[in-house]
Amino acid sequence: MTMKMDVNAIIEKMETGEQDTVLTALLSFNKEMNQCFTFSKEEEEDRKHLGELVLRFLNRELQPSCQLACLETVRILSRDKDCLHPFISHSAMSTLSRYAGIVVAGTATPADSQPVESQGEREEEARVSSELVKEASPPSENPDQEVIVEGLKSICNILLHNETGQVVAADLQLIKGVAERLKQCHDLTWNHEVRFFDLRLTFLLTALRVDIRAQLTQELHGISLLGKQLDATLGLCWPDTLETARAGLEGIPPEELPPLSRQQTELAMEILKILFNVTFDTTRRKVDEEEAAEYRHLGAILRHCLMSHADGEERTEEFHSHTVHLLSNLPLPCLDVLLMPKVQQGSIEYMGVNMDAVNMLLEFMEKRLDRGHKLKEILLPSLNLLTESARIHRETRKFLRSKVLPPLRDVKNRPEVGSALRNKLVRLMTHIDTDVKDCAAEFLFVLCKESVSRFIKYTGYGNAAGLLAARGLLRGGRDSGIYSEDEDSDTEEYKEAKAQINPITGVVEEEQPNPMEGMTEEQKEYEAMKLVDMFDKLSRTSLIQPMQLGMDGKMREMTPEDLRKLTHNPLFPPGEPPRSDSEDEA
Repeated sequence: MTMKMDVNAIIEKMETGEQDTVLTALLSFNKEMNQCFTFSKEEEEDRKHLGELVLRFLNRELQPSCQLACLETVRILSRDKDCLHPFISHSAMSTLSRYAGIVVAGTATPADSQPVESQGEREEEARVSSELVKEASPPSENPDQEVIVEGLKSICNILLHNETGQVVAADLQLIKGVAERLKQCHDLTWNHEVRFFDLRLTFLLTALRVDIRAQLTQELHGISLLGKQLDATLGLCWPDTLETARAGLEGIPPEELPPLSRQQTELAMEILKILFNVTFDTTRRKVDEEEAAEYRHLGAILRHCLMSHADGEERTEEFHSHTVHLLSNLPLPCLDVLLMPKVQQGSIEYMGVNMDAVNMLLEFMEKRLDRGHKLKEILLPSLNLLTESARIHRETRKFLRSKVLPPLRDVKNRPEVGSALRNKLVRLMTHIDTDVKDCAAEFLFVLCKESVSRFIKYTGYGNAAGLLAARGLLRGGRDSGIYSEDEDSDTEEYKEAKAQINPITGVVEEEQPNPMEGMTEEQKEYEAMKLVDMFDKLSRTSLIQPMQLGMDGKMREMTPEDLRKLTHNPLFPPGEPPRSDSEDEA
């Protein structure tokens, strides 16, 4: 909807200064423009002027109904990113933060430090503001939660659209004001909307400003603060260390718990998004003992999120998606909390460990994989999380291997053919997106304990070549990594067919006729020279680049001298067969 209302008529009534007249005019404006999100260029200056008048009016002593109407108008006007000038000064943002109840004492900024106005404008604004604020009641003590919500919405709009507004929000320390109210997570005074927009504002501040992200984490103890907020939102209790349950529903299996309410899910997802922002670099640095304890506590709550359901399948998947993203940011050693709950009736047990959470992650990943589109965005977080969990936790790796790479029986179909999870992942190993391809290969390689021979066994050399080349493992062997020894897992079907399996494709293939059968030696030599000549021409015109395997296991370009040597020296001396890796099965 495009803005068509006569703004000049509203301005005229605003300039009378009479509360009742202003209230009537603004109520009419707000009703008409409530669903307006696109604005005409023609009235841009008029809208800016209206915004200035409304801000000045907010600095007077007003009836609650008039406060609410003014703030609703600011919210509507702040949707227009080209008309934010009246709202991004320090005094304007300070006024809005007072009405939102998040003003921080001592953050009033001298007028001459405001970045968006001339010196004369700043002095005039400072004079007018100082006079009007004397008349104003302190909105931070205003119990009208509708007023608070409108103030928060307006600030969110400003931050979303304007970089100067973001700078001013940082100067005014708005994150401190919001954090103070977030501490009251068990206080029933605040309604859902206040809680939600407190969190939405915190999300925007941490998403847009790296300095605020660091301030919330370090100075304001954000991990603990938001963990408590998530705990209270989900209504958790703690039957044991790092083991959660829904308060009043202890002992009930996760699958039998009632779904979270829509309001619980909305708040929880906002908290998860904020925590993702503030933990973004956690996996790249070492954490001390105290931090590790905080992250383990948070990990236990995230496990509960993973095992919970929202109102509807789509909502549940979105909730789980945010949970997986955050789990991916936690320090890897702290992911052991996923395995800590005791095995109960109905739990998935493997090696005496509760695998409910890991199984849920695997099912979530396969569901995302089956979508078949936007794989980089929707699949990689869960696939990376499973890969790193399997790398560091032996029980997780062995459980995942039993699900993804069970003992090999099908030796007739190529590894990429079929509907099993192994087949789907092998197909990804030749995906057009390099990140998707590498991530799928890495996951399977870790499940194979980074053993080249085992990796080729399950994927075929052709599919495996990309990862092996990148790792310098084309000659075979095993990559660095500490893994336990497992027992032989070859099935009878695999043992019988092993000698006939084509290592390139990974399957038993029908014997192909010899294309040179019936040819004389002269004919064979003639065809061979034709082939050499073709390669030479393609190489000289740079259409192809001959490569050879170096001693480091990586491919390197072949020079003319290398080609000359190869024609005179066999790859393997007489009587010496090619070296193959002995397979240490698991």
